[in-house]
This record gives sequence, structure tokens and C-alpha cells, in this order.
Amino acid sequence: MSRYSAAEIEAKWQQAWDKAGIFTARRSADKPKYYVLEMFPYPSGRIHMGHVRNYTMGDVIARYKLATGHNVLHPMGWDAFGMPAENAAMASGGHPKDWTYGNIADMRGQMKPLGLSIDWSREFATCDPEYYGQQQALFLDMLDTGLVYRKNAVVNWDPVDMTVLANEQVIDGKGWRSGAEVERRELTQWFFKISDMAEELLDALDGLENWPAKVRLMQENWIGKSRGLQMRFALSESIHGHDGIEIYTTRPDTLAGASFIALSTDHPLSRALEADNPDLAAFNAECRKLGTSEAELEKAEKRGFDTGITVQHPLYPDQTLPVWVANFVLMDYGTGAVFACPAHDQRDLDFARKYDLPVIDTFTAMDSDARVENTAFVPPKTEKVRWIDQPAGLKDATGQEAIDATITWAENAGLGQGKTQFRLRDWGLSRQRYWGCPIPVIHCDTCGVVPEKKENLPIKLPYDEDGKAIDFSIPGNPLDRHPSWRDCNCPKCGAAARRETDTMDTFVDSSWYYARFTAPHADTPTVMEDADYWMNVDQYIGGIEHAILHLLYSRFFARAMNRTGHLPAKAIEPFDALFTQGMVTHEIYQTRDAKGRPVYHLPEEVEDGKLKATGEALEIIPSAKMSKSKKNVVDPVSIISAYGADTARWFVLSDSPPERDVEWTAAGAEAAFKHLSRVYRIAAGIDAEAPANDDDAALLREMHKCIHDVTGGVESFGFNAAIAKLYAFTNTLAKSNAGGAAKRQAALVLAQLMAPMTPHLSEEIWTLLAGEGLIATAPWPKADPAMLVDDTVTLPVQVNGKRRGEISVPKDMDKAEIEKAALAVNAVHKALNGAAPKKVIVVPGRIVNVVV
Repeated sequence: MSRYSAAEIEAKWQQAWDKAGIFTARRSADKPKYYVLEMFPYPSGRIHMGHVRNYTMGDVIARYKLATGHNVLHPMGWDAFGMPAENAAMASGGHPKDWTYGNIADMRGQMKPLGLSIDWSREFATCDPEYYGQQQALFLDMLDTGLVYRKNAVVNWDPVDMTVLANEQVIDGKGWRSGAEVERRELTQWFFKISDMAEELLDALDGLENWPAKVRLMQENWIGKSRGLQMRFALSESIHGHDGIEIYTTRPDTLAGASFIALSTDHPLSRALEADNPDLAAFNAECRKLGTSEAELEKAEKRGFDTGITVQHPLYPDQTLPVWVANFVLMDYGTGAVFACPAHDQRDLDFARKYDLPVIDTFTAMDSDARVENTAFVPPKTEKVRWIDQPAGLKDATGQEAIDATITWAENAGLGQGKTQFRLRDWGLSRQRYWGCPIPVIHCDTCGVVPEKKENLPIKLPYDEDGKAIDFSIPGNPLDRHPSWRDCNCPKCGAAARRETDTMDTFVDSSWYYARFTAPHADTPTVMEDADYWMNVDQYIGGIEHAILHLLYSRFFARAMNRTGHLPAKAIEPFDALFTQGMVTHEIYQTRDAKGRPVYHLPEEVEDGKLKATGEALEIIPSAKMSKSKKNVVDPVSIISAYGADTARWFVLSDSPPERDVEWTAAGAEAAFKHLSRVYRIAAGIDAEAPANDDDAALLREMHKCIHDVTGGVESFGFNAAIAKLYAFTNTLAKSNAGGAAKRQAALVLAQLMAPMTPHLSEEIWTLLAGEGLIATAPWPKADPAMLVDDTVTLPVQVNGKRRGEISVPKDMDKAEIEKAALAVNAVHKALNGAAPKKVIVVPGRIVNVVV
């Protein structure tokens, strides 16, 4: 080619790689393995620049590890179950399966032009029966070992869509899709016993040294270990068989400041009292429309109902405390009842001010006599405070000292017991949806809940098996309305029975896919020999938004799979290293309609700050995360068509550190394309026959420095820093007058160092300069340590403190010779005008100053 043409070269080299099968992973005893994995995508139908950045980062690592002699596993799959597919079916009258597989085909077609070094032979979607059938087998094994159980639980219930909603799907008390007011219902649900592993999951975080500290902290907070006091407040009189209220508190040190007891609306006493109190029943029913998450309850307006009953104060037997039912108390944490200390808890204070309840200070800062008004004074655990009234009698002490002393005091007094609690709740996995993995159990009137036989797996979702299309427009779970699928015989007694129609939470699908990739076509969840070889994932890459649930559930599943014989013990922490990349952002372009409402415009509709079609001036909002609703999206397919995949890859890696956001700009993409075109021209213009000369050594020295710096950049995820070195070396190569052999060698190495980022262009240059074989399989260049040490040093030369020139001299040259070289500089010679210098000051390795 006379010029760089991405369209001509990229498809050609992708075909060459496929034909050679160089990215197909196979077990080998001859090489060290390396498993790199990006969080797999949901098949929405279109890839976006965030996908390009995420998968390019993984590809850089995979290609680099392949070049450094590793046996690389770099797979791809699809997180394919979930409500969006059912919503699409509702909107279009189609079927979630057709929508999902159509989107997978589209996205695969959009991704392959990126030239990713993926082993596509291992591809699967979580909606493949071959995948979810093995997930059902895992469920049965976990059920057999006690890691799965069934119980009644309070859930968010959407009465229109007739399904359980996750806390994140409850927005302002309404269902995220239907807009209906959510109810809290008690339903029989399936749970994973993740709480049994809370301590282990927490302790193991310290060993995840190659995870971001912020992710480990987020998981630590989510698990939420705390030591507190469980104690009993005696009721003033027995009511409905209750003679006391058990509470759990993490701040027993503030017991002297208690002013009321707060019960959850779902506390047994609350439910007993509402049976003969219509007003309380109405209040509880209204509160139960809120979500069940702490965050939802925290931001809701604090509301309460005075039950009219009281308890005795354990510190002051002659005092009683009123008992309220409050909307901010969770039933599934502690005992569902708390003592409230408004002076030292903001939530309690807001409630107390609203209902005119006492606010009692129990301590103050060491240097202050301030009293609580509208902002609670939360006791610091590590700083000393002055206690006004403290159960254990402390005066000046830290919060933690007071907590420990109070627990000991309460235990000695027989008032309570120290207890460790975790915020982490068991994982409810039941969903009343069609498009999910069926739970493989059967309900029999005689035998109860019966596990399906493994030989009957997979229990496939019905797909018009009875000749009638499933109507997804009707609210509720379509599986409940599909008798030919739902009705079956009991595997145990053979009697008429009914399948479980709930399907699994889609987080289950993504909690073990990394293990399935080690043997994706096996007729068991994993093959131990393959799992033992490929696990653990050496490098996992994905967004910070998955820092808690997905990663926590994956860690739980790895342990569960070890207990059930599907993963080796070494894999109980499945991800050795984690990298969380930043987002791709873009400016938002908007105009206003007649009512002043914003109207958003795509980047391709804009030119010079105006709409191309009308010339109307635009409001330009600073860069934000790309969003379809704001239309600040850039289509990767159009970028690849215009500039090629290598340009897109180079730009998303070069513009900022990978852990930070990167702003996509048309100018940046154009600049990246121009640089790659320049690299091609430089390589194409090398005359390999040009004779060697004195510049060869300097060029090769810079080449080895570049190898060293780029290698370090890639290994440390400093891709932008590595690319900066490549820019600099490109300039060095372009300006060098070295001979043909040296320039060819330097250009070949430049192509190798660029290959993880721009694999197609690098293959083309490699071939152009007669490199051996494919650059994708060529060994990574090694820096010669001797070439990294400079034999010369450049010293600025000043005359009376003003710079006049510079000299390059051997590092070990003595001062007398350096003086001679400095005085020979033309500008110094002119300044002296034949006179001798008054003084020559040589600072070795730094500077020469001539005093005239």
C-alpha cells in the first residue's frame, strides 16, 4: 500500500489469525498459563465505546502475555437473562429468546472487527440450556449441602407486574417499570446461605492485594461486621404473650440517652398489635409500601406510631420508655427492634424532633459544652470524649472503650450478651419471571419440595412447545400460565405435581461463568482437570459499579463450588487481580423546545457548535457518561468504518490513565488516526540498504529504552504512559539518520511494542519489513540492560549564569577535559573574545558555568 488503509488490512489480518488458530486456548504443560477476563456484556443489541475500552484493555494484556510465552485463555460470553428481554417482548409482541439471540448475533458482529484475541470457540450465553442446565446441577448440589434453603421473607412486590423487585428496582416507592406503588409482602423464597460465609469473605479481603483498596473497602462495608450488645427491655405489662423486647445495638455506650424503643412494622409485636388496632394496621400497611433496603428507608421521611405501651429502662428502673413502630427499622437486621438515642444518632434525632420525644446528651467533646440541637453528635470510636452519663461509669474515654466496657458491664449484670452481627443478609434468588434459569425443584402434595433428578436436566424454558405463543403482555410470571410446562409428575412418588415457576436472580448466572469458561462444553459444571489448570483468573477487568454484589456473589459461589466438588481449593478466591476501568464520556448537545424542555442531539448532527441541519446554536454541557437518553453516544461501528479498529483502540488507551474516565472527541480520534498513518509512512519509507553509520548506536539505545518503558507500562496497566513512550520513540525514529539495518530493527521493535494496542497495523508493518511469521506470535522484545545505561551526559553551558549552549561528554570525563569542551562552544568562544575566563565552575553531571 502507498498509504495506511485500515479497511484493507484489518479484515485481512483477522482472517490470518483465525486461520492460524493462535487464540484458541488449550492446556499445555510447556508454558505458564494466563487467564484474562473482562466482565461479560449484556446483549442489548449495540456495543458502545465503554465496551471498546474494556475489551481493548483486556486484549492488550492477553496479547502481551501471549508474546511473553504464556498459554493465554481469553474468552467471551453473554450475560443474557433478565427483565430487559421480557420488556422488549412485551413491547414488540415477540419472544425474549429471539430478541436475545438476535442481539447476540448483532453484537458479536460489531465486536469481531475490533480484532480482539478472543477464543471464540468457548463462547456461550447464560440463556443457553447447556449453561443453565449446569447451573441447575450446581443448585441441586448446593441444596444437598445446605447452601440453599427456602423460607418466608419480606420482599418488594410490584402488584402490577406481579413480581418481586430488587431494592434497586424500587424508585421512590414505585416499581421501576410499572410505576405502581410497591408493597412489602411475605412470600416463600429460595435463598443462598451466603451469611454463613460472612466472616470468611470478610477475612479473605486482606489477601486480595491486587484488588483496588476502594473495592475491598466497599465489600468490607457491605459485609458489615460489628460487635454490639443484645439485651432485653422488659415490658411494663405482658401484651399478646410478649413480656419483653429484645434489641441489638452497636452503640450500647449511649444507653443512658435512650428515649424510646422503635419496632419494625414486621416485628412480631407490631403484627400482634395491629390485629386489634386498625390505625396501626393502616400505618403498617402504608410503611410496607416502601422498599426493604437500608438506603430506601434512610432517605424516606421518618414516620412513627405510638403503640401506647412502655418498657422499663434497664439503667433506671423507675423510668419507662415509650414503644413506637417506626418506618426506619429493618426486620432482617438484629432483632427488628432498637433503642433510640436521639442525641447521638441523626435518624433517631429527626424522629424525636418530629414527635417531640426527649433528646438526652450522654457525652460531649473534650473541649466543648455544646448540646445537641438539630445535628446529632455521633460518638467517635477512636477519639476521647467526656462522658456525662455512661453505663460502665467511664468519664474520659473513646467510643470504642466505652462500647467494650458497656458490653462487659451488661454481661456481668445479667442484662445482655455481647454479640457479633453482620449486615450481610442471605441472598434471595427467587424471581417471578420467565426469562431466567428455572429453579429445578418440584412441589408435590405428598412429598413436599422434591429436587429434580439430575438426569432430567436441563429443565428448559418453554418455547412455544404446545403450539401457542406465550403472551408477555399479561402481567405476572408466564410460567404460571403454561400448564404443559408447569404440571408434571413427582420424581419421588410419581403423583401429579407442579414445577417451581420462580426463576433464578440473574446475578446467579454471572457468579460462576469464569469457572465454566475453563470447560465450556462439558456435561458437568466444570472439569476438575481444566479448572485446576486454568483457575484462577489472573486478571479480571470491569466497572466499579460491580464492586459489591457481583464480586461478592462470585466469591461466595467459588467457595460453594469448592464445597460441592466443582472447583479446587485454590480457586475459592477466583480473581487474583482486579482492575476497574473508568468510563468513556462525551459532551452533551442540546437545544430547547417551545416549552423550554431540553432536546438532545447526536454528535454526528453537530458541527462547530451548531446543528448541521438548521445552523441553530447549541447548549454544550460538559462531558458525562455516554447515555442513549442524552444522545451523547459515539457509535464504535461508525468509528471503525471511518478510521479503523486500531484508531479506536489507540485513542481509548492513550488519552488518560485507564482507571480514570476518558473523554471521546472527534479531534482526538482524528489525531490518533494521523499518528498511525505517520507510523506506517515511516516504516514504509525505510531503505533497508542504507549503510550503517555513527547514528546507529544512538537509535538502538533509544529502542532499548523504549522496550523497557513500554514493558513496564503494560505490566502496570499504565497504557497511556506506554503510548506516550511510543509517541516519543516514533519521533526519534523519524528524525534518525541511522543506517537501514538499524532503522529496520527499530521499526520492527516499534511494531512489536504497538502490537497489543494496534495489532492490525503492527502485522502490516511486520510483513512490510520482512518480519518472521506473524507478529502476534513473535516473542516480546527484551531490553538489554547495558543499553539502558547512558555512556554520555549532556551538560548545559552558561556564561555568567546565562545559558549559551550544551555539550555531550562521556560520563567519566575529568573536569579539565570538560572545561576544554565547554570553552570550545562557539557562543562561549565569542563571549570571551580572546580573553581567559575568570573562572570555570564544573558541577559533574549537572552544568558548566563560565565566569567572564
